Amino acid sequence: QVQLVESGGGSVQAGGSLKLSCVVSSVTFLGKCIGWFRQSPGKERDGVARIDTTLLSTSSPDSVKGRFTISQDSAKNTVYLQMNSLKPEDTAMYYCAAKAKPSVAAYCQLSAEDYNYWGQGTQVTVSS
Repeated sequence: QVQLVESGGGSVQAGGSLKLSCVVSSVTFLGKCIGWFRQSPGKERDGVARIDTTLLSTSSPDSVKGRFTISQDSAKNTVYLQMNSLKPEDTAMYYCAAKAKPSVAAYCQLSAEDYNYWGQGTQVTVSS
């Protein structure tokens, strides 16, 4: 069983920054894919970054590359999403999600269907 608790959302002006945190409660922090997703009303849930907690590999889509950075602190069982140069179109509910990797070499996808544990979300609002 994995529990995820997000925090750090809020309201900022365009060009500003926010750092989201996701505390992962699990038997072990390693061996997981942790992803950040966002969803706006009427839109699908899209991935914005993911990290492999063992291999430390990361990926993100072009829409946020260079602006969003995912990282982890294994000692704190926490995954972060640093968001810089925020735009109004980044406004959404942001969710942290997790899945256990079937093997060390398994690749972490960034699609919502692959993740089976979800946090409650934290709202990010960017005004122009």
